[in-house]
Amino acid sequence: MELHLYEQIYIYIVQEIKEGRLKEGDRVSSEKELAEKFGVSRITSKKALEKLADSGVIKRIQGKGSYVADGIIGGQEPKHYSEVRTTFVPEDDKQLIGFIIPNFSDEFGLQLLRSIEKRSAEHNYQLIIKRTWGDRDEEKRAIDLFIRLGIKGLIVTPIHGQHYNSELLRLVLDRFPIVLADRYLKGIPVCSVYTDNKKAAMDLTRHLISKGHKKIAFLSPPEENTSTLEERLLGYTFAFTQEGMNLNKNYVLTNLKGTLPKNINGTAIESDKEIVKHFLEQHPDVKAFVASEFLIATMLAQVIHSMGKSLEEFEIVCFDSLNDHLGQPIFTHIKQDEKQMGELTVDMLISQLHGTAVPELNIIKHRMVVKNNG
Repeated sequence: MELHLYEQIYIYIVQEIKEGRLKEGDRVSSEKELAEKFGVSRITSKKALEKLADSGVIKRIQGKGSYVADGIIGGQEPKHYSEVRTTFVPEDDKQLIGFIIPNFSDEFGLQLLRSIEKRSAEHNYQLIIKRTWGDRDEEKRAIDLFIRLGIKGLIVTPIHGQHYNSELLRLVLDRFPIVLADRYLKGIPVCSVYTDNKKAAMDLTRHLISKGHKKIAFLSPPEENTSTLEERLLGYTFAFTQEGMNLNKNYVLTNLKGTLPKNINGTAIESDKEIVKHFLEQHPDVKAFVASEFLIATMLAQVIHSMGKSLEEFEIVCFDSLNDHLGQPIFTHIKQDEKQMGELTVDMLISQLHGTAVPELNIIKHRMVVKNNG
């Protein structure tokens, strides 16, 4: 059977001791040094050092480092990693798992967070959470922080962007227990739990078509390498194909950046409003819109109102809408099952921690909530 990367580091240190290159009391390479030497993450090197300490091969001294234990040379042979690997399985309620997410809000994310936290507690794990606000460097710092805190597994909602986070990819390659929530990484073999966004966007678009709309626009942030947004655009496109209708590419706006976590409440929102206003002026006959996010739908409604137009003339559908003060949905929208998504995400992670293989792609059913215009 192929050795895990942390097992390779374990055996390397033991071999260094056996062959005399490391002696009793000698300092062992640090997590960072081993990570750089073997081209792995610090989670992997940290795990190897933990198992060496569990086996009695080394002693770890807080704030000073790791040292070859006394009595190892010429004494009892250290236990092989296979004899102690079960210590990685959670045994008490002090075990930690981490959740890294760009942001969460009432319309989407908050219920997901609550579900993940509740399910983690049911499995006797403590959840620690870090928001990245859509910043790649912050995502890397969050991973590094969780490494130092000794997490046993990780749940991540990756940020939008053209490139995947190298630290996240390293975790996947190291086969560290990890689950992606609300999206997946194309071509990367990692367990993911998400909504069928293509089918959901098709449902929304076909709903507008069924109401007689032929000119339907699509509004979204840049979809580059973000599975959620790419699938929503694809679903919108496929709906026209299924209905035998032509798609006008001029009706597709995927350059709206004001709703990205790092841009919320910034100048990007005002820029988006100008883009949308210009589109409405250029295409006054477009009366139906598929918004990939609730905040984009509300921004569109604000622009329509600011132009002195009646919202009754337009039909806006979106993902993850809130309700108005009477408890009615503000927009016809896709309701994602955040509760089930959170529960399954944690279950998939716990299965990995217990050494059980899990499927890579796990789709959560959605439903469409239709606004009552009457």
